[in-house]
Amino acid sequence: MRSVVPFLDLASQHAPLRPAIDAAIARVLDSGQYILGPEVEAFEREFAAYSAAPFGVAVNSGTSALHLALLAAGIGPGDEVVTTPFTFVATTAAICNAGATPVFVDIDPQSMTIDPQRIEDAITPRTRAILPVHLYGQPADMDPILEIAARRGLTVIEDAAQAHGAEYKGRRAGSMGLFGCFSFYPGKNLGAFGEGGLVTAREEEGARLVRMLRDWGQERKYEHLLQGFNFRMDGIQGAILRVKLEALERWTEARRACAAVYRELFDGSGVRAPIEQPYARHVYHVYAIRTHDRASLQAHLHEHGIQTGIHYPTPVHMQPAYASLGYREGDFPNAEAAAREVLSLPMFPSLAREQQERVAQAVMQFEGVVA
Repeated sequence: MRSVVPFLDLASQHAPLRPAIDAAIARVLDSGQYILGPEVEAFEREFAAYSAAPFGVAVNSGTSALHLALLAAGIGPGDEVVTTPFTFVATTAAICNAGATPVFVDIDPQSMTIDPQRIEDAITPRTRAILPVHLYGQPADMDPILEIAARRGLTVIEDAAQAHGAEYKGRRAGSMGLFGCFSFYPGKNLGAFGEGGLVTAREEEGARLVRMLRDWGQERKYEHLLQGFNFRMDGIQGAILRVKLEALERWTEARRACAAVYRELFDGSGVRAPIEQPYARHVYHVYAIRTHDRASLQAHLHEHGIQTGIHYPTPVHMQPAYASLGYREGDFPNAEAAAREVLSLPMFPSLAREQQERVAQAVMQFEGVVA
């Protein structure tokens, strides 16, 4: 029986690091500091440096990172935040959890990130922030977003949950806005052995606010200056992430090499592969092609032993949970088209060329490119 081409293979990534990971976990167990502590503090410094940001504050999830960044930026009830409907639901949930209202803007059909040309039309007197999403590992077009924000007096908060190490014109994701928000969910390019997140901050006071908010609003024990939350990172996750961070650039280059192989295999075939923008260092968290008959293509690939994913099948404005925002089908045609058509192919650092050839052959066979 032919082997399966997995969508993701964490085991092959972790195997070479296992001795170092086991030693890191043992350090935390021996220290007795299981929440925050020196391993988390060291990871905050190291990941902030990696992201070219002055400050980093580790939290318990990417959703918490978004939530606390919004609160630290002063976003709350009555405020509006401009963002994209083509994202994981956490982006919108964080805005709502802060008490603010998400205002959606359609995507650019090539980059599939927020279309800067449409942002100004969505700004009202209640707009306080712009929250671009660096989708699939490709940064949004940040220069026009930052220009609009500066001219209109708005805060920019980057959703970089899928963009560890991605770059926009040489600037790292998470270093351009007032805050950058990362997720370390296990399947991310840099993943924990559980949940985790981090906020990068441009200013010391912003980092201080996030640090207090994640730990019950306190700087000293039992002295609560703010109404905060229990959003702290576990010491074991911080220790594991430190080990894996050392391999992240190597993994990123391997992902980019895999993307180049896919480009070579699909070249001239008519398969609608991802378009890496000229301004971007794409880190290929997801490699999503587009097809007019996704269900049939996905079934065809499954029959050929190829695992796939869909990121994301329904844009947020069409989710029942957010019907109260008042949007309807047809409001954001580019996002809706992408949601109908995207299919994520296997993408991970140890993906072999032979596996990619199997994937590409099966895709092109379905699309009628080859027999």
